[in-house]
Amino acid sequence: MVITKCGKLLKQPVVALPDFLISSFQNHSLRTRRSFASSAPRPSRVGAAPIALPPDVNLRLLDPPRMRGAVTRVEPPKTVEIEGPLGKASVQLPPFVSYNIDAAAKKATLSVLDKKSGDQREMWGTTRSYLQNHILGVSEGHTAILRLVGVGYRATVEPSAITVKPEYPGQHFVSLKVGYSHPIELGVPMGVKASTPLPTRILLEGIDKEVVNSFAASIRKWRKPEPYKGKGIFVNEETIKLKAKKIK
Repeated sequence: MVITKCGKLLKQPVVALPDFLISSFQNHSLRTRRSFASSAPRPSRVGAAPIALPPDVNLRLLDPPRMRGAVTRVEPPKTVEIEGPLGKASVQLPPFVSYNIDAAAKKATLSVLDKKSGDQREMWGTTRSYLQNHILGVSEGHTAILRLVGVGYRATVEPSAITVKPEYPGQHFVSLKVGYSHPIELGVPMGVKASTPLPTRILLEGIDKEVVNSFAASIRKWRKPEPYKGKGIFVNEETIKLKAKKIK
């Protein structure tokens, strides 16, 4: 109905669709909406890849600790203990991730409950990478090499420090001389071994890859590489592209 200025009501004309268009409109309304991704969901390629176990590395599944007097519906995470010639490490597995060990082939594989779930597929590959890094850490170890580039830049490893208190007995400290008026002293984390084969080289060794790289980043932040003269602290294969000098 339409109301005019005079207050009169006018009937709207009814538009009828032709017969050949009614079927097409009905079929269009029954169609399901297409998802944004046209590709079919695929399992994680990283998570499904088997992990080779060195002959001197053993994996053991630890039972989750039982909490007395606590009732919960959330399944606690499982813990896998990795033991090798360099030490022990542990990785927590989400409740939906399970692992299988082939003793004959010396390989370990991970699987998830629902391969169509996006969250489970993401953690599938992440958990596999964590497990692979720990297996490599207890068998061969992880290293990080830092290069000090600059006039007068040098580093030493000292058994004691003046500006920093030790966090555990026997802790060593990395002393940096990188252009400040005072030396920079950094405590070496537990489980990491630091040495200086050259005055401008720092070698970090440890079982945990995350701890080794984190300590290397904390050393690098005191003199980040700059793009004009190429001076700074470089980690592993890090390079920098030099810029042209500013001409006034």
